[in-house]
Amino acid sequence: MAVLGEFLRARRSLLRPEDVGLPALRERRRVAGLRREELARLAGVSVSYYTRLEQGQSVNASGAILDALAEALRLDEHEREHLRELAAQRPRAQRRPPPERLDPLARDLLRSLGDVPALVLGRRSDVLAWNPLGHALLAGHVDFTAPDRPADRPSTVRMLFLDPHVRELYADWPRKARAVVGNLRAVAGRHPEDALLASLVGELSMKSPEFVALWGDHRVKPCEADSYDLRHPLVGPLTVAQQILTPARSPEQTVVVVTTAEGSASENTLKLLARSGH
Repeated sequence: MAVLGEFLRARRSLLRPEDVGLPALRERRRVAGLRREELARLAGVSVSYYTRLEQGQSVNASGAILDALAEALRLDEHEREHLRELAAQRPRAQRRPPPERLDPLARDLLRSLGDVPALVLGRRSDVLAWNPLGHALLAGHVDFTAPDRPADRPSTVRMLFLDPHVRELYADWPRKARAVVGNLRAVAGRHPEDALLASLVGELSMKSPEFVALWGDHRVKPCEADSYDLRHPLVGPLTVAQQILTPARSPEQTVVVVTTAEGSASENTLKLLARSGH
């Protein structure tokens, strides 16, 4: 329940009284955001009960209470689902999960996308496989065969924060970083027992202050299709859309397909990369 309390405190700190229709007070506040009593009043629960919930001393919050808290905190659909997942968690020992396996059908799909950059990611955003153009576009400096060895699989999250080549690739790095961390938060809510995920979060928390800041605000949003401006070291700038597909037999894995607008300069740039032999 500790993570539930962290989530509630973080989201409470993002709201001001005027954001939720409360009168703004003139006195200086010791902490940012709503006070516990203000949020409790908005959600229709007692201050003592809400305090116990934040402190992890109360369990079995009803669906109605969780919905009231979500409404008071102005949570979106993804954040509401995350709140329900956190509230349902019970203490469990962390365990090291077995290496993720690439489904043969996902590999066939990847092979069929030979002219389009694509890669398959596991639930912790490890690269399970990529095609040559996906590798050349997003991480050409990394060993192409690394995804075939579970111990060496590149982590797109780790690379985004700790690899200067990948960091430089994204023109708006902060937006990409927020999207990646928001997705990682969603995964962590579904798999609190995953020792490898906890290890990844711990490593990044020690090595990247930017990760610490983003992780600490508890924003939750699974990765969805989005456009990004890239600064590729070989072919220069281009704008791409990263689209997400979910393999039917491997719902916790994702196929990332990278496209460009038809007839655009970025489409020509991507063709140039394909012809370069990467």
